[in-house]
Amino acid sequence: MATLYKTAKSEYQDVDDVLEEREKRSDIKQRILMVASRGVTFRQRHLMNDLEVLLPHSKKESKVEAKQDIDILNELAEIQNCNNVFYFEARKHQDLYLWIARAPSGPSVKFHVQNIHTMDELKMTGNCLRGSRPVLSFDSNFDSEPHLQLLKEIFTQTFGVPKGARKSKPFFDHVFTFSVVDGRIWFRNFQIVEKDAQTGGDMAKNAKPTLVEIGPRFVLNTIRIFEGSFGGPTLYENPRYISPNVVRAAVRSQKATKYASRVADTQDREARARANPLPSDPLKDVFE
Repeated sequence: MATLYKTAKSEYQDVDDVLEEREKRSDIKQRILMVASRGVTFRQRHLMNDLEVLLPHSKKESKVEAKQDIDILNELAEIQNCNNVFYFEARKHQDLYLWIARAPSGPSVKFHVQNIHTMDELKMTGNCLRGSRPVLSFDSNFDSEPHLQLLKEIFTQTFGVPKGARKSKPFFDHVFTFSVVDGRIWFRNFQIVEKDAQTGGDMAKNAKPTLVEIGPRFVLNTIRIFEGSFGGPTLYENPRYISPNVVRAAVRSQKATKYASRVADTQDREARARANPLPSDPLKDVFE
């Protein structure tokens, strides 16, 4: 934990310098528009609310119809004066897809969100002040491949709260960790504890800060990276991604195979019974 805190703190300084340098070069501020499609479940809606609380530079918009043209989100971002969009797309009331797009020129990424656990559901002991700025900690695997480097840059621009953002506080007390495990991106949120948990007082000088998880938890499975905003030429496509529809179809096919084999066994047993009938009993009618 101490090593993660030290690494995250150094990375936070780098991220902070990058964001500050970009804001000096232009007057563009990082603002996020959060939009959900109709049909989201309660857990998916609570995840969106948790992210809205953790990102003070975000704005929430009303739900949009999933059948509408997705390019309308660029117009909504322009109206709300936002240059980043988080679009939570729900399908079949069970699958959640997250679009992270740079409006209006791109790039954009489409993720499949898995293993969702909200803050109310986890009930972790960690806590952070509302509006505080997060420390961004990235796994070393983000520097191994070009598409992961692009994702790291996108996460830095979206999850990194710039100085002077609206509703933000000028300090940081929690860490966002992004880890690449099994080809997926695992998101965790930890509180930085600098006081003794038992006595409640300040820690000793030689003691190191600890991390306590706050939540939420979720896993992002990258589907495709587009050059434009919500479309355009494909920059990267995940060859290991399998659609949840295909997974469910395979499960149904496996169950259907079991049923078909059970029916075939029943028919075979009936055929053997007809082919080998029992001989008639000569004493069947004696005692009637």
